[in-house]
Amino acid sequence: MKIVIYGADDTASIIAAEFFEDHDIIVIDSDSKKLNQFANLDLSTINGDASNLNVLNQADIKNADIFIATSGHDEANIVGCVMTKYLSCAKTACFVSKKECKESLKIIHDNTANEDNVYVNHVIWPEELLTREIFSILTVPDAVDVENFNHNKTRLLEYRIKENSPLLGKKLKDAGFNDETLVVGIARGDGLFIPNGDDVFQLNDKCIFMGTQDGLDLTSIKFFVDEKQGIKTAAIIGGGTVGYELAALLEKTKIKVKLVEKDYKRCEFLSENLNKTLILNADGTNSEFLTQEGIPSADVIIAVTDSDEKNLLCSLVSKQLGAKRVITRVEQLATIPLFENVGVDVAVSPKQAALNEIKNRVIEAKMGIIATVERGLGKVQEVKVRCDFKDITLMDIELPCRAVVATIQRGSRIIIPKGQTLIRANDTLLIFTMANDAQKIKALFSGGK
Repeated sequence: MKIVIYGADDTASIIAAEFFEDHDIIVIDSDSKKLNQFANLDLSTINGDASNLNVLNQADIKNADIFIATSGHDEANIVGCVMTKYLSCAKTACFVSKKECKESLKIIHDNTANEDNVYVNHVIWPEELLTREIFSILTVPDAVDVENFNHNKTRLLEYRIKENSPLLGKKLKDAGFNDETLVVGIARGDGLFIPNGDDVFQLNDKCIFMGTQDGLDLTSIKFFVDEKQGIKTAAIIGGGTVGYELAALLEKTKIKVKLVEKDYKRCEFLSENLNKTLILNADGTNSEFLTQEGIPSADVIIAVTDSDEKNLLCSLVSKQLGAKRVITRVEQLATIPLFENVGVDVAVSPKQAALNEIKNRVIEAKMGIIATVERGLGKVQEVKVRCDFKDITLMDIELPCRAVVATIQRGSRIIIPKGQTLIRANDTLLIFTMANDAQKIKALFSGGK
């Protein structure tokens, strides 16, 4: 595909590095110095503004498949999308940093009858994506990642194997999982693999489960959750956009929330707009204050300031003071493993969340990719079985690569398959694969290339 990216920022760099090998990419920016960072990638750059007709024509926008506006200016991104739609049939993705822009574009989108006439097909607000991700993790105690599918009938959960885990040292086939739970992947170190029955769970493994919601609830209670009642108290450090939006969501639950923010004026805003959250004006790295206010005794601490260094320091101080669980915001993707290695329970990134959204909903949408895990190493793919497919048991299918058929949707029925389960024409499958194998699996069942 031909992909035009407007804005040579960190997000553009991440997207370009992810897709330049398989797609024709052009990056546009009015700052020529910013374009220098793409010199080591096999792509084209144009010095200019995407609101300029001549610049877009230079990028051959009429033949583009996708236009992604990632500049730091919401209005410029919107104008770039409008110009692109005027000149081409490309799908447009617009990054925004303000809630007002997100809501306004949604109103326009929802009130436009024909999708082809919408000038912004996908609105991406990274802070909102991160907030949703953290909220999903909080609703499932001790989970590292949570994804829901089939209208919440099935889900993916990721858990870390700790020292006290009953799974530690056991073979997968001896673990005693229920019939509605499948282990589809294990992340170990910097790698990810699809296990077999003889693989042994090791300390710090991150295990990826898929299955029905009821089946995974039973698995969670049996192997990972100490107390069935889940999270009752949460402490948020950082009252910026993510901290505020997360607190507003948590106010709709029974979780009691304390929010620590250093800036007094921001605290005034938070106090005026949050009804149930206790706002504390203080530095989240101050151990004496944290102890005095009982922050370390919260069931979970979420560090979401706009500084990686401060988030890490807050997390380490909280852990030293006895915090049970810490979720930390990380801007730089390369430092996520470092944060987890030094004791952070879950490291999450708005840039990673945005990249996943671009992958799943924009660039790889035709492949049916509906979720990615472990920095894109693993993918969950939705595949519609072709209409001329002959009935065959799962165990008799010769897969071209390692993969796990995690669920089968047949009408309104959800099936967690076993070896003897039949795969039939028009079934909808959720399949867990390694990133490089997704296309092979799709071709096997749907006949697509």
